[in-house]
Amino acid sequence: MADAAKTPIDATSTAAWKQLSSLAETFQPDLRGWFAADSTRTERLTFDAADLHVDLSKGLVTDEVLNALLDLADETGVAARRDAMFAGEHINVTEDRAVLHTALRQPKGASVSVDGKDVVPDVHEVLDRVYAFADKVRSGEWTGVTGKRIHTVVNIGIGGSDLGPVMAYEALAPYRALPDGSGELECRFISNIDPTDAALKLQGLDPETTLFIVSSKTFGTLETLTNARLCKAWLLDQLGEGVDEKAAIEKHFVAVSTALDKVAAFGIDPANAFGFWDWVGGRYSVDSAIGTSLAVAIGPEAFADFLAGFHALDEHFRTADLADNVPVLMGLLNVWYSNFLGSETHAVLPYAQLLHRFPAYLQQLTMESNGKGVRWDGSPVTTSTGEVFWGEPGTNGQHAFYQLIHQGTRLIPADFIAFANPPYALKDGDVDVHELFLANFFAQTRALAFGKTADEVRVEGTAEAIVPARVFTGNRPTTSIMAPALTPSVLGQLIALYEHLTFVQGVIWGIDSFDQWGVELGKQLALQVAPAVGGDEEAAATQDSSTQALIRYYREKRA
Repeated sequence: MADAAKTPIDATSTAAWKQLSSLAETFQPDLRGWFAADSTRTERLTFDAADLHVDLSKGLVTDEVLNALLDLADETGVAARRDAMFAGEHINVTEDRAVLHTALRQPKGASVSVDGKDVVPDVHEVLDRVYAFADKVRSGEWTGVTGKRIHTVVNIGIGGSDLGPVMAYEALAPYRALPDGSGELECRFISNIDPTDAALKLQGLDPETTLFIVSSKTFGTLETLTNARLCKAWLLDQLGEGVDEKAAIEKHFVAVSTALDKVAAFGIDPANAFGFWDWVGGRYSVDSAIGTSLAVAIGPEAFADFLAGFHALDEHFRTADLADNVPVLMGLLNVWYSNFLGSETHAVLPYAQLLHRFPAYLQQLTMESNGKGVRWDGSPVTTSTGEVFWGEPGTNGQHAFYQLIHQGTRLIPADFIAFANPPYALKDGDVDVHELFLANFFAQTRALAFGKTADEVRVEGTAEAIVPARVFTGNRPTTSIMAPALTPSVLGQLIALYEHLTFVQGVIWGIDSFDQWGVELGKQLALQVAPAVGGDEEAAATQDSSTQALIRYYREKRA
């Protein structure tokens, strides 16, 4: 693609879209029948990408639909725009930037150019500095101002500077042991400007053994800098009189930022600031210096494995034929479900407690990327875009919202994620609890696919009056994703999988998946409203009547 900013192809004008629309009009899903008639269905619709084993056979797709979806990818230029992204073209049109989170996980010696400059050496220069810092903290060489080693790292960030690190920190709990066998470093994460967040996260911490990482590219994010100032005040207050304030801040604060002047003004030594680049979007940044807290928690070797996992999936996405390309196929299926079968939400259901923050992480990745109403040339979209991603770990969700997925009136495609080997193997007597756990994983996709007929309910002796309530229609689409274990590499692969399938959907819809202007207006207005909240009557008078009334209520009730 010579010109990344050229007018996107209108998917609805393509022959493939017309074919899919025609197929949808008469589409009658019949997973029972399809499996019975085709003994090769599972084999043909199961794919491997690096360590991920992905079964699409329980999806609502026929060969005819799949072929039309692949034609749609071809007609909308998915492969060409993918290649433009990997080549460093400015496919983030509204910000005139390259999109190169994939360069963050390139091995040393690789070469990726942005505007004529090879960026891989810069990536590894920062990585080497992050790794050296992580080793110092983990070994005890880095100490606080009183000479004590660090026991707790507090990451201060928001959005992509928080969601990725906290999700990965939770997911990789088994990899957090310190090299000397003395336990592990605890990480805490402060993101919300609600002061309760900072108050609770600081509770019980020893200031002498606490290190803060302030993560803000511009070092100007309102929430992050507010929380950073709260933490600085807490640190100095808790250390008490007689402490060298300048030394305390330098020993207990580091930054992930490129605004070195602002870092220095805060009191952080610029030598302890780790940068990244404008071609890295916030929600794509956990594998950059934004992941410093994670690198400290799990160590450089495990973090390198994490990056290698990303890269393995990148290479699959970059090189595999579209018909065998897992992110492409999953993205296309999501388009089929949302644009032709009427689904509006998408559940992600990890059967792994350690992935309990993964659905929340995907909410930002997918919805901030594809929640757009205009295409990358500024013209209105021609079809619905985006999906509402949500989920919780199994089996918790089975006792909460699975009712809606199984028997509700809404079509909710669901991705089920599981691992063959548990991080913690426990038994209930002679029962392998992980096997009991995975029995639920296997059973749920089977139940959603094939359901339970009225006759099958009657055979169980159910009274006729309640037979309808116990019928399961089936034909509820699922994707099953499995891997040998939840390792750093596999976690990187999972993240990259969803990054790339989100990209595929964005290309088909013709939208810029890499800007996020929708988050700006509320933040701008908050700055305008703040004086009114504080009692400025002139500022209050400029607000609408509803906002004025709410502010009055607040001021009357505030103790």
